[in-house]
Amino acid sequence: MTHPLAVQDSLRRIIQVEKPPERIVSLVPSLTETLFAFGLRDRIVGVTDYCTEPAGEVAQKTKVGGTKKPHRERILRLNPDLVIMNAEENRREDAEYLENHGLTLYVTFPKTVGEGIELMRTLAKLTGTLKAAEEILGPIEEAYREALSRVRRGPPVKVFCPIWKKPYMSFNSETYVDNFITLCGGQNLFKDRAERYFKVTLEEVVLGNPEVILLPDEPYKFSEADRVDFQNFPEISAVKTGRVHRIDGKLISWYGPRIQEGLRTLRRLF
Repeated sequence: MTHPLAVQDSLRRIIQVEKPPERIVSLVPSLTETLFAFGLRDRIVGVTDYCTEPAGEVAQKTKVGGTKKPHRERILRLNPDLVIMNAEENRREDAEYLENHGLTLYVTFPKTVGEGIELMRTLAKLTGTLKAAEEILGPIEEAYREALSRVRRGPPVKVFCPIWKKPYMSFNSETYVDNFITLCGGQNLFKDRAERYFKVTLEEVVLGNPEVILLPDEPYKFSEADRVDFQNFPEISAVKTGRVHRIDGKLISWYGPRIQEGLRTLRRLF
């Protein structure tokens, strides 16, 4: 893929670049990890406080604040030729500010695993790293195709996966994590709710009777102690069979190099 190049972002905006960007600011933790995996370490000039992977590499980069409250002026001083954002993780007003100051933004918002993989491929094209990225994308795409073929073979397993506690919160079918669960042979207990994210009670979980409960370590850091909440309801199928699992939240919510491991891990748990 040669430059100049025009690509479409998740908001269907056409992003044009004359050459591969040389100064990149990433405001999306999962995509920061992706960019490093594509070999762009020397071209990444700024990351958020929540960009934690790869740990040794991001520690050496300029921090530009949080995903919701970035230091706008610090970003401007870095003089980036590309800023990578997410329509949900980052704020519209920050995007408008940066764009009004002449910066090129690439806004992402994948709601399915397939879209997450396609996003990775588009980023590779945009940054001129497609050849190096193929080594990462090839196995991920193979795992994705395998997951698609497996998911059609049997009835889904009912799954409850909270994303927050005090109050408990979950998500509906319009989310990336829901699609990840579906692709691995599960069925999100609350997939039919109208809101993307919403409060749930443990009584509602009991009525839904999930066969598997997943307790991720982000965005809320569920711990071993949180299992007690469910053990108080021994009638839940997942509790009866010992299928209450603490998991690495990045495996199901970070679109990037972790997709392959996430697909295989969840399939094994289901």
